[in-house]
Amino acid sequence: MDKKMTYEQAIKRLEQIVKQIESGETDIDSLTANLKEAKCLVGFCKEKLTNVETEVKKCLDL
Repeated sequence: MDKKMTYEQAIKRLEQIVKQIESGETDIDSLTANLKEAKCLVGFCKEKLTNVETEVKKCLDL
């Protein structure tokens, strides 16, 4: 995964993966790779949100 990816880009990619899986566009051979990518993207998004939450709390405590 690209470390320069933005939160918005990660969410869009997650949406694409979900759409592919739900529509049946993903064959069984690609399913595992897509699920691994989705797991990484979810972790990336959680980390971004946690960092933003921490920064917002710091700003509000001033």
